[in-house]
Amino acid sequence: MIAHRNLGLVAAAATLLAAAPLSAIFDRWTWLIQSTIAVAVVAAVAALTRLGRVPLWGQVLAMLGGLTLALAWLFPSGSELFGVVPTPGTFGHFGALAEASMDDMRSYGVKVPDTDPLLFISVLGVGGVAVMVDLVAVGLRRPALAGLPMLAVYSVPVAVYVDSVPPVPFVIGAAGYLWLLVSDNVDRVRRFGRRFTGDGRGVDVWEASPLASAGRRLAALGVAVAVMLPLAVPGMTGGLLDSLGSGTGDGTGGPGRGGAPGRIDLFAALRGELNQSEVTDLVKVTTNEPSPFYLRFGVADQLRSDGFHERPPTGRPISRQFGPSEPDRAGIDRNRYRASVEVTKNLQMPFLPVYSEPTQIDGLNGNWYYDTSLQVVFSNRDNSPGKRYEFDYVRSTYTPAALRRARPLPADHSLRRQMITPQVPEVEKLVGTLIEGKRTEYDKVRAIYDYFSSDNGFTYALSTEGGTSGQDIVDFLNNKVGFCQQYAAAMAWLVRAAGVPARVAFGFTNGTNTGDGTYTLTNRNLHAWTEVYFDGFGWVPFDATPMYGVQGGARSAWAPDVDAPEESSPQPGATTGPDEPESTSGPDRREEGEEGAASGLPDDGGASSRPVPVWLWWVAGAVALLVLLAVPALRRLALRRRRSGGRAPAPVPAEAVAADAGGAPADGQRMVVLADADRARADAHAAWDELLDTLVDFRVRIDRTETPRATADRLARETLREDTEAMSAVQLLGRAEERARYARDPLTGEPLLPALRRVRVALAAGADRRTRLFATALPPSVLLRWRVGAVDVSARLVSGYGRIRYAAARWSPRRLLANRLAR
Repeated sequence: MIAHRNLGLVAAAATLLAAAPLSAIFDRWTWLIQSTIAVAVVAAVAALTRLGRVPLWGQVLAMLGGLTLALAWLFPSGSELFGVVPTPGTFGHFGALAEASMDDMRSYGVKVPDTDPLLFISVLGVGGVAVMVDLVAVGLRRPALAGLPMLAVYSVPVAVYVDSVPPVPFVIGAAGYLWLLVSDNVDRVRRFGRRFTGDGRGVDVWEASPLASAGRRLAALGVAVAVMLPLAVPGMTGGLLDSLGSGTGDGTGGPGRGGAPGRIDLFAALRGELNQSEVTDLVKVTTNEPSPFYLRFGVADQLRSDGFHERPPTGRPISRQFGPSEPDRAGIDRNRYRASVEVTKNLQMPFLPVYSEPTQIDGLNGNWYYDTSLQVVFSNRDNSPGKRYEFDYVRSTYTPAALRRARPLPADHSLRRQMITPQVPEVEKLVGTLIEGKRTEYDKVRAIYDYFSSDNGFTYALSTEGGTSGQDIVDFLNNKVGFCQQYAAAMAWLVRAAGVPARVAFGFTNGTNTGDGTYTLTNRNLHAWTEVYFDGFGWVPFDATPMYGVQGGARSAWAPDVDAPEESSPQPGATTGPDEPESTSGPDRREEGEEGAASGLPDDGGASSRPVPVWLWWVAGAVALLVLLAVPALRRLALRRRRSGGRAPAPVPAEAVAADAGGAPADGQRMVVLADADRARADAHAAWDELLDTLVDFRVRIDRTETPRATADRLARETLREDTEAMSAVQLLGRAEERARYARDPLTGEPLLPALRRVRVALAAGADRRTRLFATALPPSVLLRWRVGAVDVSARLVSGYGRIRYAAARWSPRRLLANRLAR
C-alpha cells in the first residue's frame, strides 16, 4: 500500500511535469498554480480511496469528484455550498466558461493572457489527465500507457504555437514520464527481493545494475534524439520583428496556412512566406479601378516594448452596409469601385482581403464580420480557403496641402488613449531631430517617411543582422537594413513617438494584371506598410519600404518614392502598376520584386541577386544522388585495379615464355606472372580474393571451409560446367592459391589475370539481368565489406568502452564504501 501511495505521488508529479509545454502558450504562470492545486486534490483523493481499499471504479469516481470540487473552488460561480460544493448553477457556469474558451481561442494568439475561460479549460484538461495517469499507472499498473494522456497535453501547444515549441518544456515532460516508468519498475524489483543481471547473476551493493544502466542510457538517448532532431529541421523563429521583423527572416508557412481559425501572428506568417522558394497563387482579384492600391487583410496596432502586436477584432455582421470612415471634405478625392475576390486553397486564415473602406460585401455567410476600426473582415468560426465574394469600396486620395490642414488630435481622443508608445531614448532623440521645426502633423510624418531613404543609408534585404543595443527597434535604425515589415513597424513606431497615431497594415501589393482588371496575387505580393491617422481624413497609407524591393508597389502624391529622381515624382493619386519598371538609381538598389523573389539569403552588400531556378536544385540533387550511388561501383573498380596492377611485376612478352616452354603463346595471354616467390604468392592471393569478391557479386555460394582446390572444382562442376575455358581458368586460380598457401614454391608463369576475366565473363553470362546490374552498380562484395567493417568498428568501440568502464568501476565510491564496510 505504501508503494501504491508513492507511485500515486509520482504519477501526480509526472502529470505536472508533462504539462510543462503549456508554459509556451500562457503569458503568466497562473495556470501552473491552479493545475497544481487540482492535481494535488486528485492525488490526495486517490491515496485516501486506496487506503480504504475502495474498488478501482470507486477510485475513478472519487478522483473525478475531487477534481470537480477543485474546479468549483478555483472558478466559483457564487452559488456553491460552503464555497466549494458544486450546485447546478456551478455546472452551468462551467459550461459558459467552456463556451467562452472557444471564443478566446479564436481571439488570442500565443502567448495568451490569463482569462478565466482559458484557465478553466487548461486546469480541467490537466486534472483529467491526472485522473487518467493515476488510473493507468497505479490502478492498472500499466505506466507505459500513461504516456498517451501525457502526450495529449503536449499536443496542445504543438497545435496552436506559431513558432516551434521550445525544447526545454518537452525535456521536462519527458523526464516526468521516465520518472514514472522508473518508479514503477523500482517498485516491481523491490517486490521481487533482489537485483540481478540479464544472465541471472546477482548484483553487488556497490555495482550498478546492467539492466538499469542500459535503461538509463536508452532513455537519455531517446530524449536527446527527440530534442535534437526537430532542432536540426529549419523552422520559424521569433524576435521583435515577429513584431518589428528582426532576424534572418526564415520561417515556413503562409498567413495561417494549415492553422486553425483564430488569431494568427501576421508578422511571423509574412516573414515565413517571403522566404518561400516557390511561387504560390493565393488570391485573384478583379476590380474596375484603373490603378488600385494594396489589398489588406490585417492590422497590428498594439505597441509594446517588444514591438507591434495584433489585437482581436470586433465588429458587426457584413450583411449590414457601412459607409466611409470619414466624411467628404476639401482635399479628399473619393471614388467608388467594385471588386470581386477569389481566395485559393493555399491561403488559410480567419481574415478575408479587401480594399480599404468597403461599403458593402456580398457572397459571404453570417459567420463573417467587419471591424470598422481596423477595417478588416474576420470570422471566429470560418476560414478563407475557397471563398468568393464581391464588395463595393471607396478609394480615397489626398493632396499634401489638404493633409497639412489636419489638426492634432485632442488629448482626450480615444485613439490617443489606445496608441501607447514605449519610451526608448534613442528613438525619442531621433524623432526630436527629424520633426524639429515641423508645425503640421503631415510635415512631421513626412519628415519621418523621408528619413527611410537610400541617402540616409537604408537598404532592402530579407536577411538582416542583429545588434547589441538590447532594443530591436534601435538595432534596425542603426543597421538600416531590413524588409517590409521592419520598415512598416519602424515608421509606425517613430510616428507614434512624434505624437501621431499610426499602425501597421498587412496585405498584398498589386499582382500580375491580365489586362482586364484581374490581378493574380501570390506569396511574392505579401506586404506590410504603415497607416497614419489624420483628424478628419482617417487612416492614410505610407509605404516606407524601398520601392525597388516591392513587387507591384504603389506610391502617391502624399507619400512619393523618396529615392526616385526629383523630376519623376508621381502625380496626385498615381500608382505604380505591376508591369511598370521602377527606377534603380543608387549603388545599393536591388531589382524590382526582390521582396517576393528573394530567396532569403543574406544581402551581399546590396548587390543584385536572383533566385536560383528550382530545376537547378533538382539537377544538383540528381547529380549528387548519382554520385552517391556510384560510390560502391567506383570502390569495386578501384579494388579490382589495385589487385590486377598494384602488385603485378613488369609484363614479360608471352613469346619469351612460349619459347622457353617450347610452344606457341595462347590467344589473349598478354601477361604472365614471372617473379620471385613472395611476389608470385601475393599475386595468387590477390587473384583469389578477386575471384571470391566476383562470386559474391554474382551471388554464387561460397563455402569458407573448403580448400581453394575444392572450391574451384565445385565451381567448375556446378556453375561453369558449360564453359570449358572458364572451368580451366577457375581451376588454374584454385591451384595458384593452393600452392601459395601450402607449398614451398608458389605457382609462377601462369596467366592469372586473363583467367580472372574469363571466369567473370562466364559468371555474367550465366546470371540474370538484375544480378548483372547489381554486380556493376551496387556490388554486393563492397556492401558486405562495408557492413563487416562497421560491425568491427562498433565491436572495438564497445570493447573499449567496456575496458574504460571496468577501470573506472575500480574507483567507484559504492565499491570503495562496500570494501571499507567489509573490513
